[in-house]
Amino acid sequence: MSKDITRILQGWDYEPERMSVRIIRGDDGREKIQLRIDLGLLQMELSGRPDGKRPEGFESWLDYYRHCLEESDAAEPDAAPMTLGATDCARLLREGIQYYHRYLSLWHLKRYELCARDTARNLKLFAFVRQHAENDRDKMQFDQWRPYVTLMHARAVATPLEELGQFDAAIGAIDAAIRGIWDFLREYEQTHRADECPELAELERWKKSLEGKKAKALPPAPKSPIERMQRMLEKAVEEERFEDAAKYRDEIRRLEQEAQSAGEREP
Repeated sequence: MSKDITRILQGWDYEPERMSVRIIRGDDGREKIQLRIDLGLLQMELSGRPDGKRPEGFESWLDYYRHCLEESDAAEPDAAPMTLGATDCARLLREGIQYYHRYLSLWHLKRYELCARDTARNLKLFAFVRQHAENDRDKMQFDQWRPYVTLMHARAVATPLEELGQFDAAIGAIDAAIRGIWDFLREYEQTHRADECPELAELERWKKSLEGKKAKALPPAPKSPIERMQRMLEKAVEEERFEDAAKYRDEIRRLEQEAQSAGEREP
């Protein structure tokens, strides 16, 4: 079998001004993401660690280090907590970049629930390193990206809700992100520079836009299967059950299409 990727790239030119990403069916029968870059492509699994590896038998290095911490605490509850050294942080940083490539690809593919899953995962990574890294420089290497990933998480959660007209739920997701960024600014004593934070400005503009759309929206219809499903969707988003949220959203669309078809058949 040839190892030359020229044939794979034929007809798929790299375009520096736009992100080129697609989903393909792998030789193992599973869907995979391919991201075009200037000298080739990146291929990623849709679930688990993007490169498909299982370090030390765990889904990710983050899961491995969490396990080590739990074992250490259980074995010596009175000892000082486990810390992450430079090598540990380097592993976690490389892994976090893999998830970054994947959630950005998922965003462009409009696979919002999976994008929300991966952004939530990297936010948990930042919190873990913040709590356990030995060196403040290592902590900042991760945490400097917290406002950006918080914004991307809000986009992934709130965008499909906005598309469904679920403005309260979407605004709730945006408010949570705004609070998260303010927490970040307070932690680093940077609240006086809030006006310089582009992520915060974008979230506040988006919230204002949604409040305007909500004010113009028609009043809610009486209770119906669609309304009940919408409430289930909102709860799933609140609890970060993003794959369940995707199922509820698809079911809402199906019910809406059925209702529209029934209306068209009426004399």
